[in-house]
Amino acid sequence: MRKLLLPVFGLFCAVTLGRAELASQKQPIEITATGDTNYQDGVATAHGNVAIHAGDTDVYADSARYNPKTREILAEGNVRIYRTTGLFVGDHAIYNIDTKEIRAVEMRTDKTPYLVGGEKVTTISEGAFLVSKGTFTTHDSSKPDFRLQAKTVRIYEGDRVVFSNVTFYVKDVPIFWWPYLYQSLNDAFSYMVSPAYLTSWGPSVLFRVSMPVTDDIKTQIRLDYRSRRGLALGLEPDIRYGKNKTSWARIRTYFLRDTHPDVNRTSEVRVGVPEDRYRLSVQNRTEFTDDIYGIADVTKLSDQYLLQDFYPGEFQLDPKPDNVIAVAKTNPIYTLTAITRFQANDFFEATTRLPEVVLDVKRTPLFGGPIFYEGETGVANLRREFATDSGFQNYGTLRFDSFHQFLYPNTYFGWLSVVPRVGFRGTYYDETRDLGKTLLLPSDGNPYIPDFLRVDLKQPVELAGSTFRTVVNAGVESSFKISREWEDAQSRGLGLDGLRHVMQPFMNFSWVSSSDANPVSILQFDRLQPSTQLHPIDFPQFTTIDSIDNWTIARMGVRNRLQTRRDDLTVSWLDLETYIDVNFDNPFDKTQYSNLFNKISFTPVPWASFGISSQIPVFEKGFTEVNSSVSIQPIANLQLNFGHRYLNQNPFFDNSSLYVLSGYYRFNDNWGVGIQEQYEGTTGILEQQRYSIYRDLTSWVASFGAIIRDNGGVKEYGVLLTFTLKALPKLSLDLNFDPAGADQTQ
Repeated sequence: MRKLLLPVFGLFCAVTLGRAELASQKQPIEITATGDTNYQDGVATAHGNVAIHAGDTDVYADSARYNPKTREILAEGNVRIYRTTGLFVGDHAIYNIDTKEIRAVEMRTDKTPYLVGGEKVTTISEGAFLVSKGTFTTHDSSKPDFRLQAKTVRIYEGDRVVFSNVTFYVKDVPIFWWPYLYQSLNDAFSYMVSPAYLTSWGPSVLFRVSMPVTDDIKTQIRLDYRSRRGLALGLEPDIRYGKNKTSWARIRTYFLRDTHPDVNRTSEVRVGVPEDRYRLSVQNRTEFTDDIYGIADVTKLSDQYLLQDFYPGEFQLDPKPDNVIAVAKTNPIYTLTAITRFQANDFFEATTRLPEVVLDVKRTPLFGGPIFYEGETGVANLRREFATDSGFQNYGTLRFDSFHQFLYPNTYFGWLSVVPRVGFRGTYYDETRDLGKTLLLPSDGNPYIPDFLRVDLKQPVELAGSTFRTVVNAGVESSFKISREWEDAQSRGLGLDGLRHVMQPFMNFSWVSSSDANPVSILQFDRLQPSTQLHPIDFPQFTTIDSIDNWTIARMGVRNRLQTRRDDLTVSWLDLETYIDVNFDNPFDKTQYSNLFNKISFTPVPWASFGISSQIPVFEKGFTEVNSSVSIQPIANLQLNFGHRYLNQNPFFDNSSLYVLSGYYRFNDNWGVGIQEQYEGTTGILEQQRYSIYRDLTSWVASFGAIIRDNGGVKEYGVLLTFTLKALPKLSLDLNFDPAGADQTQ
């Protein structure tokens, strides 16, 4: 190997054994090569695996020349220039060791996950450089399938990339042009352009820019245009603060002047939808200390249809958002909570708590003994605020409630678990309903409708002053387990490697006696809500305090579990739980026996699972509910899901026979298709259809789909197109069926 050191001022000192050393007043230039090296007319030339070291820069090439007068290195063939700013690769480059400028015909820099190339690379500052006639891509190929071609590209390592006069190409086809484009390299920064179409919107474009404001504040700016609805603007900051940044706040704002507020693609009749529509939401959690925290969840809307029109995904999850502010102190034994709940939107009903303070004592042994205690005590200023123009009269009361319960869990004979309990509750109301002036709706004989649900809310509320209600409860819960094993139960097809059957009969008896035999006189705030499922019969699990009535109920059943071995673990192969209520006295179900419940979960192999949750009237008249689900992956490339919900003759809900089918098939590494169908058998309506095609475009993933919704005879159509960049997923073009839905564009 030959080594050549050149002086900064070009002073040649000596050449010995193919090595030349030149002293530089600034820094030495060291050249090594496996081939010939020479020095002629002040220019040093080297061939064969040339390595040049100058300060913080290393240049590697097949051949190179250094001119001490111009202070430039000309490198040719497999050129690699390493600097603190990164790696530059090309076939031909000129590097100035003073200005640190790189001039090249095709020089690119490897900045995972992106690649930048250009004709001239100039250092702006430490960790920053300028690329002239630059190319930006994430596709590591000599012929990338997409690129941004710009007149200049300024790259600031780990911070941002700034383009000027930039064109977006797919292959060699120009798609879009920007005079200026800014892309942060911070994970919090992204652009999102979503061309969209929904029948209620018309052709639309939704634009998002997410950016960091500070290290602890990130925000998203939303600018949407819908041809049928107009222009909309939103600002959505996310903030981290406090000790260790464990506290956070999330603010959502959205404003638009709706040019067609009367557009309605649902079967619901709408009246008085305003033109000026908005949303302001604040979600917050503040950690004051290690054991004291506060939360806030507040949403103010211009009208009751805003979420349905512009946030359909969020509307499906929470159509009537709550408004709550609370502070809680936690302890291993108790939790003390102060809550304020208010009606921010007068078009939604709300039970306000201005305020409520509750002390919950967790189940804990008394003085370390065998008897356990749990309790709950609270005071609340309650008011039931109905929606404006509902025709119902608001009412309120001050309520003080205190509950205390003692339990004595024990095991007898080494296998029988018995947990007796006894409790007492006292509740004070400063206002009650006057039964003598209250009319009840006629009873249709339905056993599932208690008397307090038959109060006609449209009649004036006649108050009767204060009352103090006492409640005594007692009960016992008992269970035991028996098991048997079959080691010879072996079946590859059924996923069996040995079988163990565990059977657990259980029983829960609950008795409650209230001093107020008629809960109709109690104004309903924490009230029983209609449901197809059995209500809890234990306290404090039964949280609807104002609906407490006398009852004597025995809930009994048996759990069966079949277990097997899989991957050195014990897994559930089949679970079956069967139970029923015996109603000696049940105000919520006046039949002698409840429906018979069965819950089955069957996972014979990892790629297939089945589930059925059912209740049927076996011993008494009643309603029927059967919910079934099947999920299978018969081959590696195919996933199928099927679900069916059947409900018949329930007094609170419409009959339903809903079928849901979805599937995904992956043809190969590049293509896949997806489908989802939702059909309501009772109406004969195909309520929803979704179809999607997925295409892997090497560095991008594209999908195209369509949706049809049938809202009771009113149909809505939409299309879906997404382009997601694999290396930088937040650099994407996204079209969503439910644009602006909950967390869909985050």
